Order: sequence, then C-alpha cells, then structure tokens
Amino acid sequence: MAYEKIKRSPLLLVGLIASSALLTICQAPFDQAWAAWIAWVPFLLVCRPQIPLRRLLPGSYLIWLIYWLGNLYWLIEVTLPGYIAFFFVQACYGAILAFCVQFICRRQWPLTFFAPLLLVGAEAWQGVLFTGFSWYFLAHSQYQNLRLIQLCDIFGQLGVSFLIAMVNGLLADLWLDADAGRLLRPANLAKPAVVVLLLVGSLIYGSRQLNRADQYRSDGPKIGVVQTNVPSHIKEISENGPAIMQTLLTLSDACYDAGAVLTAWPETIVLAALNSDYLFYLSPDDPANLYDRQIRDHCRGRGYVLAGAHALKVGLSAGQYTITDQYNSAFLYSPDGLQSSCRYDKIHLVPFGEYIPFKDSAPWIFRIILGLSPYDFDYNLTAGKKFTRFEIEQDSRRFGFGVLICYEDTDPFVCRKMVFNENQARKADFLVNLSNDGWYVRYKNGMIYPSVELAQRTAITVFRCVENRIAVVRSVNTGISCLIEPDGRIRNEYQAGTLPKNAMDRKGTNGEGWFVDRVPLDSRITFFTRYGRWLDVLLRIGSLTIFAAALYDGFKNRSKRNLT
Repeated sequence: MAYEKIKRSPLLLVGLIASSALLTICQAPFDQAWAAWIAWVPFLLVCRPQIPLRRLLPGSYLIWLIYWLGNLYWLIEVTLPGYIAFFFVQACYGAILAFCVQFICRRQWPLTFFAPLLLVGAEAWQGVLFTGFSWYFLAHSQYQNLRLIQLCDIFGQLGVSFLIAMVNGLLADLWLDADAGRLLRPANLAKPAVVVLLLVGSLIYGSRQLNRADQYRSDGPKIGVVQTNVPSHIKEISENGPAIMQTLLTLSDACYDAGAVLTAWPETIVLAALNSDYLFYLSPDDPANLYDRQIRDHCRGRGYVLAGAHALKVGLSAGQYTITDQYNSAFLYSPDGLQSSCRYDKIHLVPFGEYIPFKDSAPWIFRIILGLSPYDFDYNLTAGKKFTRFEIEQDSRRFGFGVLICYEDTDPFVCRKMVFNENQARKADFLVNLSNDGWYVRYKNGMIYPSVELAQRTAITVFRCVENRIAVVRSVNTGISCLIEPDGRIRNEYQAGTLPKNAMDRKGTNGEGWFVDRVPLDSRITFFTRYGRWLDVLLRIGSLTIFAAALYDGFKNRSKRNLT
C-alpha cells in the first residue's frame, strides 16, 4: 500500500505542513477561499493506523505549534506571556485531532461524517475555552461567499465549517478507497450524494434568503464613522491626548456636515476616564474634564457622539479615595450637550491583554506575567455586566443600538445578547463596534504597516451580522472601519467620506479619515438569535465522545499488548 511509505517521518511532516499551509492561505487577507475545501485532506491522509503514535503525536504537536506561532505573531506586542501560553495550548489541538483521526481510521468509520464532527468540534471548544478564541475557523475563509454563509442564521458560523469539513472528509475517503481498490463500492456513491445534496440545499437556501431580504429591509439613521490612525505606542502617551482629541473633533465635524446623526469614535481613543461620578472628584481644569466639555460643546445642537474611553470607580480605602475598578467603556453624548446616563462597559475581557489571571490565586505567577507585559502597572480591567441599549432619534424616529468593544465582535454570545432580550423581542436595531487595532500595526519611518489581524477581524464580524440579521458599523483606530450589512456584505461605497472606497484598503497609510452612510435595518429575528449556539453544544459533545472512545480504545489495546 502507498500508505506504508508514510511511516517515514519526512512524508508525515509533509502532510501535516501541507494542511497547516492551506489553512493559513485560505484566511483573510489572502482570500484563497478554495484552499479551505481541501485544507484538512493531507492531515486526514497521514493520520493512518500504520503510523506509530510516537511519531504522529509529536509531529502533529510540532507542526501546529509552528502554525499558531506564525499566524498569531501580531499578539506579541499586546501580550508576550499570553502569546507564549496560547500557542503552547493551541498546539495540543493538533496532537489530539491526530490521535482521534487515527482511531476513526482504525475503526474504518467514514471520514465524510466523522471528520467534521471532530474538526469542527475542535472549533467549538476553541470558541469557549479560556474565555474563547473564535479565530481561523474554516467558515471564516468563506466570508465573501454570501450564498453559502446565509445558513448561519440557523446554525451559526460552525454550520459553514461543518459543510467544508464534510467535503474534506469525503475527499480523504475517496482517496483512501481508491488506494485500496474499493472506489466503486455503493457507499462511495452514497457519500458524495449526501454531501452534494447538503451543499446544493445550502446554496438554494442562501439564494432565497438574499432574494427576499428586501421584504424585511428599511432605512435606518445616517451614521458617521471616524477612523484615526495612531499606533498604540503613541496613543498610550497621555501628552498626545489633546492632539488626538483635535483630530477626532475635526473628522467628526465633517461627519455632521455630511448629515450624520451619530458619529462613532474608536475604542479608548479619548485618553481619560469620562464617567461623571469620577469627573466629580477632579478639578475643572483636569484633562478629563476638559475632554468632557469639548465633546459636550462639539455635539451640542448637531448630533450624537459615541466615544470610546475608560471609566473609573472611586471608593474609600483606609480613609482615602482610591480607584477600585476600571472599565473599557463606551459613552453616548446627545445633541443637548449632555452625557447619557447609559454607559456600556466591555463584558468579554481578553486574558493577558485586559486582565492578568492568577492575581489572587497565584500572586507569584501574576508578578512574573506583569513583568513580561507591555505595561509597568497593574492594568487589570473589570468586566461589565449589562448589555446596554443606547437610543438615538432622527426625523422623529427612535433607534436602539448596542456596542461591541474590541474582540466582542468575534464573540457570538455577546453579540446575540446585544440583539435579543429576554422577552423574545429585538433589542437593538444595529450594532456599533469600537476597536483599537493600533496594537497590530508596525510603525517605521512615519509609515504604518498593518498585520493580517485587521482583515481577519473584519471577516469574522461578517458572521455576527448574518447570524442575527443585523448591520454592524465598525469604528476602528488604524482600520478597518466599515459598514457590514445584515446579509454579511461588506459595503465598499458610502454616501460621503474620505476613506478609500474599498473597505479592505482602509488600513495602514490609508488609515485616517471618515465616512457617512445610512444603516440598513432588518426586521427578522433569526433561529440562531432565538436559540443560540445549539450546534456548538452538539459538536462539543460529539467530539468529546470521540476523544473518550479513542482514549478507551488506546488503553484497551495497551492492556492487550502488556498481557501478550
């Protein structure tokens, strides 16, 4: 058999490297979506029962270690300890998947049906463990394939991943059967028929959803988006606050002049805490109070401003006032020159990036991690608890919207909670994502060079829109700021603005500017919005069952060998 040759380590590594390379190039910004449909085939083929585990497991772990090490290079500037810890943990998926695939092949179960359960089950676990990391999923490679991704309004993003993994499993099955001379078996006609039927059905469903979208569409408010272009190492210097504020006001003025009722500013772009209960303790000429007054004067009689800044909670300790909690927040200022009593505090905090684990449970580990972080102070944030609904008014119509800060646009749970309330009714008409991707650019000789993170974040946000049939407006420092429609279409054009017309070009040296556009509203409440990530739960259970069965089988075989 040809697979006897794969016992040799070089051929095993070639297969593993081929899969990791294909999985890399299919993601944005490379946009080679075709690669996802064959990406896992080399991996499935080399995980044969003939290969000793002493070669398969270390080889799989090593290649997946390199895969995550290379693909997440943009995390280094944010959190070196998090980066190191993360790729060591993520590499375990490669070894576990190889172990389970070999078990499936040994049992001669069809990869067409069991590979997606295993591969997409791993994505489901990745989306929840350690607060979740929904990145590099098979589905994300298809963000431009609008017909295919419409099924997300039922299954979520993993429904698309499942279809792609089925095709990978089918191709591996056919290859193995051809190698064994079993290609013409009746089962090899049934498996392709099932896969083709599911693919065609998905495309028909997607076409139907796209064709009937206009029945549920209506025009929403005109929203202005400000995009600054400040690398984080510059943005974090408080002395740069006044210049950044002036840039915000100038760009925001242009949005108002173009008819915007609301102007959105990026995450924590105002270099101060703006909550009124904190400002109360400061002198009138403190920079935080000055920024607050500038924003109030700016929007008075003109429109709303949604500003990203910090919030600080003041408490008493040993008879002295002290900061007890700090939040990553969004503040809404209204045309009457007042700050809204509503505030959104970011709920899904990023480990190592926004808080350091082990602060109370293992202080010595906490101190080591803090020493490796980009800050020389305790930067732990407090997570918010309320899914805030903001309201604005235009032409005697009121609109409600929610805010997603930073990576929350990659979290299906937070997004769904922003859209849908406990009374089974729509809570938000649209969503606004405020983010600071200035961490993920390189600054050299006055030029800004973006990493792949910017395009990948935008692609992932597409799936939040389709899952909940809601538009997302993104205001992102260094980019990519854009409007994504409820069907997942990234809108390239706008009514007025200075940013590049092609949304994916709004980064790097093209990073500063503004645009104004009217937000499309969709009245549908989807199956996914009502019932959540039900498919994710089934996939986690299914993949865990396969892993448990593979472990049991391995122990049983080891016991037999020991008896012999």
